[in-house]
Amino acid sequence: MKFEIHNTDSKSNARAGTIETDHGAIETPIFMPVGTVGSVKGVHQYELENEVKADIILGNTYHLYLRPGTEVLQKGGGLHKFNSWEKPILTDSGGYQVYSLSGRRKIKEEGVTFKSHVDGSKHIFTPENVMDIQRQIGADFIMAFDECTPYPCEYNYAKRSMHMTHRWLKRCCDQFDSTKSLYGYEQTLIPIVQGSTYQDLRKKSAEAIAAFERPANAIGGLSVGEPAEDMYKTTETVCAILPKDKPRYLMGVGTPVNLLECISRGIDMFDCVLPTRNARHGLLYTADGIINIKNLKWKSDFSPIDDSGICTSSTRYHKAYLRHLIHTKEYLGAQIASIHNLSFFLWLVKTARQHILDGTFTSWKNDMIPRLERRL
Repeated sequence: MKFEIHNTDSKSNARAGTIETDHGAIETPIFMPVGTVGSVKGVHQYELENEVKADIILGNTYHLYLRPGTEVLQKGGGLHKFNSWEKPILTDSGGYQVYSLSGRRKIKEEGVTFKSHVDGSKHIFTPENVMDIQRQIGADFIMAFDECTPYPCEYNYAKRSMHMTHRWLKRCCDQFDSTKSLYGYEQTLIPIVQGSTYQDLRKKSAEAIAAFERPANAIGGLSVGEPAEDMYKTTETVCAILPKDKPRYLMGVGTPVNLLECISRGIDMFDCVLPTRNARHGLLYTADGIINIKNLKWKSDFSPIDDSGICTSSTRYHKAYLRHLIHTKEYLGAQIASIHNLSFFLWLVKTARQHILDGTFTSWKNDMIPRLERRL
């Protein structure tokens, strides 16, 4: 993996760069649609590539391990061939599921034992076998195994968890470095900074993670209920420490406003289920504000969903039709809304990139944020 920074905004820490992988280039800042089980819910890969114009998507180790299983994925030639996506893929290690499955798991130094949400069967994730599983899945970027702490979180718990995450990272690196890709292309291991919202812990964690000198770094444990200002403060603290010449990935974030605020603080990569999850409930993001398409005011509105040209679905279908589909729970409604929201998120980060290159990012961001927050 190679990373090149083309320009940095003079009034903030926003950067425009390019990440080179064996499955193609990724222009940053970038938003990565979440494809938990090997697909972005309700969206064809053709639409992801040609309408949404995604450069990279995500898969999830926990879910893919349970179904279809690594044996099937290996027989299929890895996730790229299994799901017919030839651009880059990143896999989350399952650390977030450790956090979210609190009633089904036990955390020990060895790893995490958990019960499958599918059939109740018992499993264990360790730093070593999570590396092996992600090798078998075959993503371009694989995440270190960590513990994502809840919010709020007691200081001593956050501290113990952070140190365990660092110990687990050492084991991840040892296992990763002693094994090879199964499919003939390079894979990159990304460590994760933890420490809840405690700035002293975040500084220590960022310093510890940077010392491993991996090609990219991530910030985890945010967007779990903390106030937005805490998220921004933590992001700023960590970005000041992580190497400037390597991509920085903020995991699980967030709203369009979150994206712009964190780009300005030096983040290069984002992912979040928000655009597709909210789309299925009729919430649409636009450059002029947020639309709840379920509202009565759109019942006889025959204007395009969005006439800005971000994707053909947004201009082809009108608001009244989409409202009808969402109200009647037609799958097509969720699909159209998902394509629109993903296209908007990708349009937003790509427009941010162009303004960084042009030297106009900060003024554009300051103009955009009030518009993005409006309810239409």
